[in-house]
Amino acid sequence: MSRRHAIVFIFIVFFPVFILGTSAYAGTDSDSGKKVIYFSAITLYHPIVMYQRYQPLMNYLTEHTPYRFELKLSQDYRDIVKFLRQNKVQVALLGGVTYIEAKRQFKVVPILKPLGHDGKPYYRSVFITQTNNIQIKGLSGLRGKSVAFASPFSTSGYLSPLYELSSKGGIKLKDLSRHANLKYHDAVAREVLRGHYDAGAVIDSVANRFKSRGLKVIHESDPIPGLPFVVREDASPQLVKAIKIALLSLNYSNLSDRKIMEQWDEEFKYGFAEADDTDYDSIRKMTDYLRRH
Repeated sequence: MSRRHAIVFIFIVFFPVFILGTSAYAGTDSDSGKKVIYFSAITLYHPIVMYQRYQPLMNYLTEHTPYRFELKLSQDYRDIVKFLRQNKVQVALLGGVTYIEAKRQFKVVPILKPLGHDGKPYYRSVFITQTNNIQIKGLSGLRGKSVAFASPFSTSGYLSPLYELSSKGGIKLKDLSRHANLKYHDAVAREVLRGHYDAGAVIDSVANRFKSRGLKVIHESDPIPGLPFVVREDASPQLVKAIKIALLSLNYSNLSDRKIMEQWDEEFKYGFAEADDTDYDSIRKMTDYLRRH
């Protein structure tokens, strides 16, 4: 596999999408009189699952801000940049790679980043295999094995795993017996569970969900800055302020807040911290490393 393919995540190619939503641009909801704000997110799961996990957050933001939030989803990471650039969505939860690409094309601003279960604004990329696999105990055990990755535009499902394999294991894609990019992180976990691949690379929250189903973690990355919650640069200060107040006011240790947050996806149910562009310099460093190697 060529180096160019190995870092394909830095290029954006648009294609037709599956969308949940009725209008392409922000307007006013005729029933509530609230301005409609469209929200999108990287596709960690199948769109139906995404809707189930993200709609409760939309409901909360609609209830606790002067805006009505509507979910607009696609089948691929790459479309979110297009949505933001064309103002078809005004707010989005991106991955590190997707954020850097959006920042390269036009101006987006990170305003928040999710906290992990330990209360810190980080997550990890992990390699998984079947629980009963005794041959693969770490990165070195992946040489000559088949590995499933998530989207080429995924930080935790492709960029970070490639970096971990190369910088810590001395392993390139050509050293694997077989590899593939699947659309969703949960698809990677299922394919490993079915025995179609010896191992896979996913975000840690997905690995945790599948531990009880027969998968184990064999390697985890260094901490990766939390998924950036971004707005277009021309977003109104009132919108940004309203979102921050609504989300930063929540505390997972508070039982009444936890009751609300437990309905949300694992990626952001523990709360948020403020974000800054420099938080994602580590993603830029990984990208630069893979360009050189």
